[in-house]
Amino acid sequence: MPAPVNEKLNTVFGAAARAARLRLGLTQADVAERVGIAMEVYSRMERGRMLPRAQTLRRLCDVLAVSSDTLLGVGPGSAQVSPQASPRQEDSLELRRLVRTLRDLEPRQLKAVARVVRTVVSVMPPAPPAPRKKPKPSARKRRAG
Repeated sequence: MPAPVNEKLNTVFGAAARAARLRLGLTQADVAERVGIAMEVYSRMERGRMLPRAQTLRRLCDVLAVSSDTLLGVGPGSAQVSPQASPRQEDSLELRRLVRTLRDLEPRQLKAVARVVRTVVSVMPPAPPAPRKKPKPSARKRRAG
């Protein structure tokens, strides 16, 4: 017996949301935070257990840089996820986790952590310069000697 329409829609929505999130290099917690919902709620959406309300769907479309048609699996190009990058895509997973942790601190705790970080950074050795790419040997001109 075929699955009810809602189950199919939930599954399609969850797969599209996950694909969009992964393409942007975000965690479920990143998306939930940016949308303003609990991470557990977003996780249920991705697993096909529930659908968002209309206002949450709109925020998800903005955060995931996809159309509602794409998330709902309707219309042309619904299988495609927009390649637009998140403004914070360059941040590492560890940095995003750290920022979430810091947001939960009281102002005096945050000030203390900032002092510790500044102190640690001030005594760290400088990072080595990035290695330079060497031209391929075949591309070099040889001198006649």
